[in-house]
Amino acid sequence: MTSLNAGVILIRLFIGFFIQRELTQNLVSGGYAKVGSLRNLMQILTSVTSLGIFNGIVKYVSENKENKEELQKLFSTAFVFTVIGSISTFLILFFFSEPISNYFFYSTEYSFILKIVAVIAPFIAVQRVFNGVVNGLSKYKDFAKIELLAYLISASLTLWFLYQYNLEGVLVAIAIIPVVQVIVMLFIFIKVLREYVQFSKIEFKAPLAKSLLAFSLMSFVSTILLNILEADIRGMIESKIGSTGADVWTGMTTLSKNYMVFSGAIFTLYVIPKFSGIYEKNDFIKEVATIYKTLLPMFAVGMLTIYFGRQLFIDYIFVDYTAMEPLFKWQLLGDFMRLLSLVLAHQFFAKKMVRNFIFTEILSLALFYVFANYLSGIYGVEGVVIAHLFRYIIYFFVVLFLVNRFFSKNNKKETV
Repeated sequence: MTSLNAGVILIRLFIGFFIQRELTQNLVSGGYAKVGSLRNLMQILTSVTSLGIFNGIVKYVSENKENKEELQKLFSTAFVFTVIGSISTFLILFFFSEPISNYFFYSTEYSFILKIVAVIAPFIAVQRVFNGVVNGLSKYKDFAKIELLAYLISASLTLWFLYQYNLEGVLVAIAIIPVVQVIVMLFIFIKVLREYVQFSKIEFKAPLAKSLLAFSLMSFVSTILLNILEADIRGMIESKIGSTGADVWTGMTTLSKNYMVFSGAIFTLYVIPKFSGIYEKNDFIKEVATIYKTLLPMFAVGMLTIYFGRQLFIDYIFVDYTAMEPLFKWQLLGDFMRLLSLVLAHQFFAKKMVRNFIFTEILSLALFYVFANYLSGIYGVEGVVIAHLFRYIIYFFVVLFLVNRFFSKNNKKETV
């Protein structure tokens, strides 16, 4: 699974780097930051439109693959959640497009983009739910095909719109990508979906609402608050340092997201389903050690390659973004600590440890906000990336403590 996923990610990285180069060369100052803001909004909507039940679907599909009755309850509940989420999203984005545009793009002239996104909302929800099924079944070969084909089409669409309509075209392309993803997913995965999802028997009932609401709450904290914070920090950089600084930070975080997407696929396809069935501390330690031994060397080599080749990235991909050069070491170190932390933190999803998850996520976001605002006043954009590293060093030790406490409590209960 790791090898196949790595192949897909390498292709994505190669194409992604070319797209970043074209964007940085063709968009005016501040344009790349607006692309980053729309991507933040789209990430928020992946949670809102389905009411944040993605990880819940992954968990319950992995646990009930052979239980058709439970799966039907799950998909009926998911249907209710997506209808509520999609309608709410449409109403908010369509009728409040101007103030939302002003928040994300610092102007009301892009309100038409938000109206397009409002219409696309059901596709975002459906894509998220079906993706949860793919991950819950650990169909990693199908996942790789879907990811690669959807990315190739989306990349072609983005480039065509860029060359034809510049910034507005890119924003429109990003807005309609969920439609492409749904079409590709249905084309590749429809037979498997029909095997597990009896569409004709889905009812407008939510028998598993209480169970899935816990995941909704976790998703709200991790996805929505995170992306709102990123948009807020981008605005802070723009006001303190200028639009060029916002572009540079967006470039650095975009590069980070391009290679971190590799770990995201491993977490949902493998880690959550695996952790869901582990209840002994020794078994958990062995599994974490296996994951670390598999992932960390690969990430270390990849990150060192990026670091020593950073000038090539600046010269050929993020053209003229020379201010990015000192950011690389902090971003890469921060992402390495983030990877260490997230492997452990997915125990929160696997065991539905809602309070622990919410506490650690809010702590992480608060640390980033405080450090970024303070350090940016001293070191400029570099200070924001230093804040990224400091945040994840603290986050790692807090998560490690909470996961260890979870197993210690369980052992005491079994002893009693």
